[in-house]
Amino acid sequence: MKRISIWLLGCLLSLVVVAQESGVVGLKSPCVNGNVVEIVIDAPDAHEVLLQADWATSPIAMQPIDGGRWYYSSEALLPGMYTYTLLVDGVVATDPSSPYIVRNIDRLYSYFIITGSHADNYVVCDVPHGSVTTAWYRSEQSGCHRRLTIYTPAGYETTDRSYPVLYLLHGMGGDETSWSELGRATVILDNLIASGRALPMIVVMPNGNMAQQAAPGSSSRGLEAINFRLPRTYNAEFESAFGEIVNYVDRHYRTLPQASHRAIAGLSMGGYHTHYISANYPQWFSYVGLFSPAINPRSDIDMYRNIDAKLDILRHSSLRLYWIAIGQDDFLYNEVVELRNRLNAINFPYVYRESSGGHVWENWRIYLTEFVPMLFR
Repeated sequence: MKRISIWLLGCLLSLVVVAQESGVVGLKSPCVNGNVVEIVIDAPDAHEVLLQADWATSPIAMQPIDGGRWYYSSEALLPGMYTYTLLVDGVVATDPSSPYIVRNIDRLYSYFIITGSHADNYVVCDVPHGSVTTAWYRSEQSGCHRRLTIYTPAGYETTDRSYPVLYLLHGMGGDETSWSELGRATVILDNLIASGRALPMIVVMPNGNMAQQAAPGSSSRGLEAINFRLPRTYNAEFESAFGEIVNYVDRHYRTLPQASHRAIAGLSMGGYHTHYISANYPQWFSYVGLFSPAINPRSDIDMYRNIDAKLDILRHSSLRLYWIAIGQDDFLYNEVVELRNRLNAINFPYVYRESSGGHVWENWRIYLTEFVPMLFR
């Protein structure tokens, strides 16, 4: 028995040595050094490895180095959260040495963060943390239970105070996990609240796809295919049923259930939903945020008609902030120009934020860090 144990120990040590020599153990990638990132993978049999990165306009050829590894070192990058995949002889893969992965619709991406400026808000810091839970509410309009992601600030469980609420909506192809995971919303809220830049608040992140109960793999449909263009997203069904979400949250959480303590914001399709929800229900929200929003009606439905008259009613309600942000290269830029012209024509007060870049998550994270501190003041 003793001889067998020694033999097994010897085999295990040999395996460890082989693994270390082959780069399977101890290989660190990505490696962030200041504003530079280094990426390295073991692919001794590969003929070509390309890096597909959101900081580059075209795939980047990684360079072969000793030991069957492939290497890339970036130029100095601006602060932000970056995503990438690898194309190994035509096969798309995440970085095999990195557990830091996010999903965007139907694709997985490796990611890293270059700190500094606004990106410091994306990093988990040693501050009091809120709780992130999922909750199911019954939607009578859709005839099923639907899932929400809900952030409650640090201290919610240990006090009896009530809180204002931000309803935060995702874009087309997203779901109730998009803002909390890819958008870093819960980390951003922790950091903003801990530093005193934002007031403690509840953040509700619904699933804006009425054809879904929940994110892929989280409903009774099992491992269904992920579809970017889901039906029932621009037919006013989500907007007209939004009161179900508000009522559920007010019944089950300690909220301040007045318009002055409610905000709604969304990106792209979520900005579209936000635009029409706030216009049709002016009594619900005092703070409205449109991040790279789609604006023009996608269908001819009562909820989308007479929008200028509805906006005129909204501006005479309890509205305190109407905030619009978009990148100069965003494909929805002209729709926002048209919206601003209509708002100007009726003397509708709003705050406009124009950034560089296009229809990308990095802009939406920045917009969130700027919008949240203005709420409920």
